[in-house]
Amino acid sequence: MEKPASLLVAGLDSRSLLLEAQVLQRDGHAVQEARSGRELLTALATGGPRLVVVGTRFSDVSLPELIREIRASSATRRISILALVPASEPQALDGSIVEAGANAVLRRPLDPERLDSWIAKLLVVPRRVEARVPVHGHVVGTAHGAASHFVGLTRNLSVHGMLLASPVRLSEQPDLDLECNSPALAVRFTALGRVVRQASEVNWPYIGYGVEFLVVPPDSRKAIEDLVTRDAPDAPAPYSDAVIHSTLRTLEWVYEVTEPVKQDAGWLVEIRRAARGGWRPGTGGPFYVVEGNSPERALADARDFLRRHG
Repeated sequence: MEKPASLLVAGLDSRSLLLEAQVLQRDGHAVQEARSGRELLTALATGGPRLVVVGTRFSDVSLPELIREIRASSATRRISILALVPASEPQALDGSIVEAGANAVLRRPLDPERLDSWIAKLLVVPRRVEARVPVHGHVVGTAHGAASHFVGLTRNLSVHGMLLASPVRLSEQPDLDLECNSPALAVRFTALGRVVRQASEVNWPYIGYGVEFLVVPPDSRKAIEDLVTRDAPDAPAPYSDAVIHSTLRTLEWVYEVTEPVKQDAGWLVEIRRAARGGWRPGTGGPFYVVEGNSPERALADARDFLRRHG
């Protein structure tokens, strides 16, 4: 029986990649080559590899457009994408590729160790796609030098980074002092991260950011490893039948605050949001989850959150 492909290649020669990436030969990874962008999309839609390595040689689609199509589909948006760009291409192309949703862009001539590192990182690193661990911290290293508070939820979490789903907009490509804590999942970790791209695959009502971890303390790294490898539910189910405790109306939005729900190590309150024009009770979508050590504390924190960000 033929060994399933570990990764798909398109827009470049798969035989050349096998020669350039020693990790593929050493670990016995099988490589499948698609002859066009459309063939690649068809192969991805039927399931298979979690990593795509793409070049720029496409006759039917531009590389940024191809990446955007991968990220726009619910069937393929979680696939990792590594782009290899010839030295002759304009430097502006790198930014377009990252903005479209690629995990990384490497320029030729390739550094073999860096190429192997990225392929190994994207191909075999365990990640928890929907961890939904509440994140908060401060934006640091901005152009203006001013720190600001932010909140959000994790997506696609690994020891190397995560997607940040934030209800508030961050400054342009900042560094983030992160603290992630979830009593329901019994996990807490800290890290210094950097926003490397916008993450369009994070759906409304959140704003999505791709965050690379720069510094992760050893105990936090162990906590992330435990979280992404253990067999446990990714997150508490959305409170589809939760009782609404209170509502807050602004000029544009209606926010619903649910009654506190008891979890293993605390109380969770969900904040939902819907456009004011079409709102009806119960139609708000998930916006943020607030946790507290008591029902009163969780509700107070939810009210404080809305005062600051609603």
